[in-house]
Amino acid sequence: MMADSQVVEQAGEKAEEKPAVSCGSCSVRRLCLPAGLSQPDIDRLEQITRRKKVVRAGETLFHVGDAFDNLYAIRSGSFKSAVIAADGDTQVTHFALPGELLGLDAYSSRTHPGYAEALEDSSVCVLPFSLLEILAQQVPALQQQIYSIFSEELKQENEILLLLGKRSADTRLAALLINISSRYARRGYSPNRFVLSMPRTDIANYLGLTAETVSRLFSRFQKEQLIRVSGREVEILDLIGLSELAGTHCSYDS
Repeated sequence: MMADSQVVEQAGEKAEEKPAVSCGSCSVRRLCLPAGLSQPDIDRLEQITRRKKVVRAGETLFHVGDAFDNLYAIRSGSFKSAVIAADGDTQVTHFALPGELLGLDAYSSRTHPGYAEALEDSSVCVLPFSLLEILAQQVPALQQQIYSIFSEELKQENEILLLLGKRSADTRLAALLINISSRYARRGYSPNRFVLSMPRTDIANYLGLTAETVSRLFSRFQKEQLIRVSGREVEILDLIGLSELAGTHCSYDS
């Protein structure tokens, strides 16, 4: 008879993965690797991306030093990426949303320089990179899409440098909120109302501020009627005003 611990362990392994879901019916298809691919090419891609993985809130998708075997396309939920400095301090480097890829920063060294932790119950498509490379050589549109994704990753890194540069604390937080707002808008969600799945401490770490400063700024933004906050739900009341504070001059429709 199987031991109870073995039954629990196997049940956990089965719960970790979901049945395959077609790329063609995925809600984030246009933001992920299949963007711009023909249906036959998407069918070929699905042959190597059938594995779906569920990551519970607080669990780690990959760890520092893990071998670079896969890319991970976020289907639902959100993650934080972080690195650990030589002195042991942790620095949050990115917040990832549905339709985005995780693991690209391990491409050159072939090991993950940081880790990715689920901020809420999330699901990802596992993309074996060696198979992806082979298919990309056969499907030019896929290869072009991969190049575009790498380019976007570099662009985001430059935006982070600007965000954390010589800017005031209120400008940093406003810029983060506008950034998240615009990313949700690209995914077809409301740019004015969304849930911040990351805790204030992670936001503070990412922005190079204290948690107290972040909380004070949220309160100030509310008093100035730029936003309304209820728990982790944020409603942007004055998108133009907030974007001007962020220095982005955002003007997309609400």
